[in-house]
Amino acid sequence: MEFNFSQILSTSMVLFAIIDILGAIPIVIELRKKAGHIQSEKATIVATILMVIFLFAGESLLKVIGLDVASFAIAGSMVIFFIAMEMILGLTIFKEGDAPETVSIVPLAFPLIAGAGTMTTLLSLKTEYATQNIIVGILINMLFVYFVLKNTERLERLFGKSGLNVLRKAFGIILLAIAIKLFRNNTGL
Repeated sequence: MEFNFSQILSTSMVLFAIIDILGAIPIVIELRKKAGHIQSEKATIVATILMVIFLFAGESLLKVIGLDVASFAIAGSMVIFFIAMEMILGLTIFKEGDAPETVSIVPLAFPLIAGAGTMTTLLSLKTEYATQNIIVGILINMLFVYFVLKNTERLERLFGKSGLNVLRKAFGIILLAIAIKLFRNNTGL
C-alpha cells in the first residue's frame, strides 16, 4: 500500500469539485432556516461512511446487476457533465425534494454531499487511482465539508453572493473537463 501525493491531490480536487460544498452554502443556509439546526458532525460522518462503502461495494453491486465499472464511469461522466452544466449555466436539471425533519441525513449527507454524482465519481476514480489515495481524498474533503458546515454563515458573509457564484462557475468548468476526460478514457476516444 503506497500513498501517492499526486493521486491524493487529484482525487481531492475532483471530489472537491463534485461535492461543491462551497456552491451548496446557500442550500445549507436554507436547510438551517427550515430545520432550525443542522448536525454538522452527523452529516459529515454519514456522508463519509456512504462514500467509503460505495467505494468498496459499488463495483460488486454493479456486477450483481450486470454492469462493469467502465460503463458506470461513462454514465457517471454524463451525470458529471450535467452537474457541470447546471453550475456553469445556472440551470436546474436535477430536482431536490422538500427537506424532511432529518435534514442532517437527508438531503444534506445524502444526496447533497454524497449523492449520485459523488458515487459515480468514486467508481470512475477507482478506474484510474489507487483505493488508499481515494480514501485519503475522501477524508480531506470530509474535513473541509465539516469546516464549511460549521461555518456556513461566516463563509456566506465572507464570499458574498457574487463570490459564491464565481466559485460555483469555476468549479463547473473544472467538472466539465473532468467529465470529458472520464468519457474519453472509458470509451477509448
